[in-house]
Amino acid sequence: QVQLIESGGGLVQAGGSLRLSCAASGRSFSSYTMAWFRQAPGKEREFVGSINSSGRTFSADSVKGRFTVSRDNAKNTVYLQMNSLQPEDTAVYFCAARLGATYYDQKQYNYWGQGTQVTVSS
Repeated sequence: QVQLIESGGGLVQAGGSLRLSCAASGRSFSSYTMAWFRQAPGKEREFVGSINSSGRTFSADSVKGRFTVSRDNAKNTVYLQMNSLQPEDTAVYFCAARLGATYYDQKQYNYWGQGTQVTVSS
């Protein structure tokens, strides 16, 4: 069993930066693929980025070059560094975990955090 707790959300102006953190409890954190999803009001939850157990990262086209996923296995924490934020990045951001390969489909993830709100003002 893995429990995930996100932090770091907030209100930021367009062009600004935020770093989200997701702290995981449970064993074998380093074995998990960790992903970030987001859900804007009235929209489906969408994949943002991920990092697998080997450290390979994947990013959605909409955030490539602006968002970076990283992990610190010693701290059981995964991060989402968000730069050049735009109003369309406004959403609740969720951390998710699964054993095995990266998937863009949220249904493939077994464990979820409660989400953290990110609001970007224009």
